[in-house]
Amino acid sequence: MYHVIYSKQADKALLKLPRNVSALIRGKIDALAQDPAAPNNNVTALQGRPGYRLRVGDWRVIYRVENNVLRILVLKIAPRGGVY
Repeated sequence: MYHVIYSKQADKALLKLPRNVSALIRGKIDALAQDPAAPNNNVTALQGRPGYRLRVGDWRVIYRVENNVLRILVLKIAPRGGVY
């Protein structure tokens, strides 16, 4: 299992969200931490920069996987239009 680390920006975004949406996003990130390489329709590699995008409803989670230390860095959580 990978260890999940949230950036300050991602933590602030989760605190501002309604509790049910925040729990849903955290649940999806925890499921991703079990196996980041598992086939998942909601994960796409970013173009033009390293990292991945996880889609959770109208929200997007930008993250990076560090396989050598088994860590997932959650960089940004934002609505669909403002994350990129």
